[in-house]
Amino acid sequence: QMQLVESGGGLVQAGGSLRLSCAASGRTFSDYAMGWFRQAPGKEREFIVGINWSGDNIYYADSVKGRFTISRDNTKNTVYLQMNSLKPEDTAVYLCAASPSTWPGGNRRAYDYWGQGTQVTVSS
Repeated sequence: QMQLVESGGGLVQAGGSLRLSCAASGRTFSDYAMGWFRQAPGKEREFIVGINWSGDNIYYADSVKGRFTISRDNTKNTVYLQMNSLKPEDTAVYLCAASPSTWPGGNRRAYDYWGQGTQVTVSS
């Protein structure tokens, strides 16, 4: 089993920034591709960005491209999500997930482990 714990969420004004972290334990972190998803009330869980094990393959959803940046530190077993120019529509619970696939992309079914999520609220 792999445990994933997100942190860094909070309340921010539109145009502001937040940095989310997801700390992994229980498995060899560098064996997994990682992804960030979000889920707003009453909406489907949405893929926003994925990163492969080495960090040299990244895919962003159009909704966050140019505003969000994913990175990972395999020495710290942590993946990060830097979120800039936040908008009210970015309000959601943000979850990180781990996949043993080489490149799962946005395929939710390819992710085996999920964190509990951290709330991000963007006020207008």
